[in-house]
Amino acid sequence: MENSKSITAKDIIEICKGELILGNKDKEIKSFSNDTRTLKKGEMYIGIKGETVDGNTFYKQALELGAVGCIVQDIEIENDVKEKYNDRIIIKVEDTIKALQELAKYKRSKYNIPVIAVTGSVGKTSTKDIIASVMKEKFNVLKTSGNFNNHIGLPLTILKLEEHDAMVIEMGMNHFGEISLLTKIAKPTVAVLTNIGTAHIGILGSRENILKAKLEILEGMEENAPIIINNDNDLLHKWEEENKEEHKIITYGIENKSDYMATNIKRKCDGSIFDIYINNIKYEMEVAVGGDHFIYNSLAGIAIGNLFKIEPEKIKSGIKNFELTKRRMEILKFTNDVTLINDSYNASYDSVKPAIEYLGKTDGNRKIAVLGDMLELGKYSKELHEKVGEEVEKNKIDLLVAVGELSKYISEKARKLGMNNENIIECKDSEEAGKKLKEIIQKGDTILLKASNAMKFNKIVEELNYGGNKHE
Repeated sequence: MENSKSITAKDIIEICKGELILGNKDKEIKSFSNDTRTLKKGEMYIGIKGETVDGNTFYKQALELGAVGCIVQDIEIENDVKEKYNDRIIIKVEDTIKALQELAKYKRSKYNIPVIAVTGSVGKTSTKDIIASVMKEKFNVLKTSGNFNNHIGLPLTILKLEEHDAMVIEMGMNHFGEISLLTKIAKPTVAVLTNIGTAHIGILGSRENILKAKLEILEGMEENAPIIINNDNDLLHKWEEENKEEHKIITYGIENKSDYMATNIKRKCDGSIFDIYINNIKYEMEVAVGGDHFIYNSLAGIAIGNLFKIEPEKIKSGIKNFELTKRRMEILKFTNDVTLINDSYNASYDSVKPAIEYLGKTDGNRKIAVLGDMLELGKYSKELHEKVGEEVEKNKIDLLVAVGELSKYISEKARKLGMNNENIIECKDSEEAGKKLKEIIQKGDTILLKASNAMKFNKIVEELNYGGNKHE
């Protein structure tokens, strides 16, 4: 019997205005992939044309790997391929990215489930991880893997929907119109806005414009859908004050009076404990990652949990046991009692500042900050890198390793504020930084890695991975 939530080849042809080149149009497609490196047997391969690689050219490889079929554009299918794979499906479309998005929209329309969308300048991925962990206490949850949060990653996530009864997704952007597109595909039932900072300010021009771009999330939502915001963020707080009559806004915070407030906070290097009132009853919560930014992430999880009537004790369990996506405050332990804080997935001033504060509070021999360029900051670039330099000096970091062209502004500012020149190392790239670190590491050091993804700090981790026991 056909599953009403599945997609057939006929659906793909109709939705994507495609042409069936090969195969049975009644065949059900259960899952999709755009990457032959991770494609599983039985998946439908979608060829995506990227800036440097055209995925359409890998369609034969996908069929060899056992793909049920392929969706392609701008490719002529050879007769020998049709003969060899006559039990498969090949559909040609005008634009595979548009096809992917339309299919995700169609798939989403088949599910009447909670869809929680998380956006913000920083903290999206870790907030998504905590919310998903809380929701899993009651629901079968599909969540964005890694940071699949753009016009390709989000549709691919939605197409993974099977027997799920809730979905937690992340929405990223660096231009106007991007979240508008994503929200109209995902149709969230709840939105979470973590903060409005300076990430992509070079493209969008101001924090006010960043707020405007993030608020595009509302375009895909019902009028009375709940919006959960970080009330300690100045722009979100102001927006809430001006819009609380028009929208159902739920607030969380530490400083400003909010619906969900962390009080009596006990901060430790490896986590925090705090009190919170849920339905007028006080509970003690524990989050197993240090730093106030993870208290905020937890508060978003608590707000979501209570909204969906998850018992407070189960919320507590979800907060305590959540698993962090790799390279987000990932703690790696090496031999010689060296601790590496790998927070190298991305960087803006708003995420670098709490990471340095966290490093400053750790115990150990020396606190080493390995900081690389923060990108897409435009005319604000020098100023924001200098502000990072202020944080390095203020938090009494023992050793600064500045990596890249822009990071010289970090080291210049730290030097100007009194940091000794012998405690500052400047490197042109991550390879040089990795080799330099390997030379200078001492027993008991704690090292923070933080930079924009393009700086390839994973090379530093590889260089330092000298056989120690790692744990997350």
